[in-house]
Amino acid sequence: MLWSQVRLALKVLLRRKVLTAISLFGISFTLTVLMVFASIFDQAVGSRPPEVFRDRTMAIYQAELRGPHTSSSSSAGFYLLDRFARDLPGVEHLTIFSDERPATSWISGRKFEFQLKRTDGAFWQLFRFEFLEGGAYTQDDDDQGAFVAVINESTRRRLFGEDPAVGREIVTDGQTYRVIGVVRDVSALLGMPFAEMWAPLGTTKNADYARQWLGGYRAMLLFRSPDDFDAAREEFRARLAAASVPEPDQYDSVHAELLSRTDHLSTGLFGDERPHPRRFQLVVGLLVLLFMLLPTVNLVNLSLSRILERASEIGVRKSFGASSGALVGQFLVENLVLTLVGGVIGWLLAYFALHLLNAIALVPYARHEMHPRVFLYGLLLTVLFGLVSGAWPAWRMSRLDPVDALRGRGA
Repeated sequence: MLWSQVRLALKVLLRRKVLTAISLFGISFTLTVLMVFASIFDQAVGSRPPEVFRDRTMAIYQAELRGPHTSSSSSAGFYLLDRFARDLPGVEHLTIFSDERPATSWISGRKFEFQLKRTDGAFWQLFRFEFLEGGAYTQDDDDQGAFVAVINESTRRRLFGEDPAVGREIVTDGQTYRVIGVVRDVSALLGMPFAEMWAPLGTTKNADYARQWLGGYRAMLLFRSPDDFDAAREEFRARLAAASVPEPDQYDSVHAELLSRTDHLSTGLFGDERPHPRRFQLVVGLLVLLFMLLPTVNLVNLSLSRILERASEIGVRKSFGASSGALVGQFLVENLVLTLVGGVIGWLLAYFALHLLNAIALVPYARHEMHPRVFLYGLLLTVLFGLVSGAWPAWRMSRLDPVDALRGRGA
């Protein structure tokens, strides 16, 4: 019975090729956009190496000095992070590191440019990189200002070809670093751990960085549990409120926030220093629903068009005893078949779209992948909308009077 309904549904859909093509486009395009968006979003906020503790981490991204007549804001300074962010309630590890900065090296007369980030030894405890060669430097290396470095695989390939890099030297900014580790490339979308070369903070040329309140540094904190977030936030705010700020003739307070990755995205979206995670989740959810509305509207239009053209067919079937339930079921099967075919096309389009994004390297080192779970959720939601969109036209169709239907009159 079901197979015969499927075959009938395929014949009906092929009979109205233009409307069917429009609906298939809407469904497949929606799923393609949903998959690409989900992949990019996962790159930015998902728990994946090296950020495997994302559900238990918070970070300090920005800081601001405020006064009656002026203010100054940027990424935080090392002094502010080191002085006020340590030993907060529930924190297991704290790492402080610089923003990535361009660096230049000359090897065999060739110029190479890469992004350099300086970190403490705890950096490698919070971020779990996959090492292809060697290992990470330690807190002792940082304290002693050891000129050692970790590079990513692409930088190894650029500088040394396919040869091993551990033990080789890189000269940049007049300093010579010995490579002790090579890690797998990290997407620039991750932000915090991203770089192409990492070196100890203790190798910084100018020691003035250790006295700065603003500029060039960030911190990430690993908590025992997300339940400790609120207590740490309040303690951090209290410490800053009691701080004696620099240049008191200009500034009278300092402000910074402990934020999760989602919190950080919400502050950027809403332009508010305080996080709005629920509002952010609501916006993302609304965007997904808007994507889903496109195939729904198309399916409703297709169902209504089929009713208008098939009124006489409905009359004949009802005259021969077809029940309203059987007619409704047939229309729902047609919508379901249409949705599943569009889902297969959408999966193929998403696969090629993500492959193209990887090929053009729009975001350095980003590896966009298919997420079967996201695709399944999107397809199930599309199927749900497809069934709902077909239910009302099917119900209207099942209530046609056989005589009126045979005369070609709609409901």
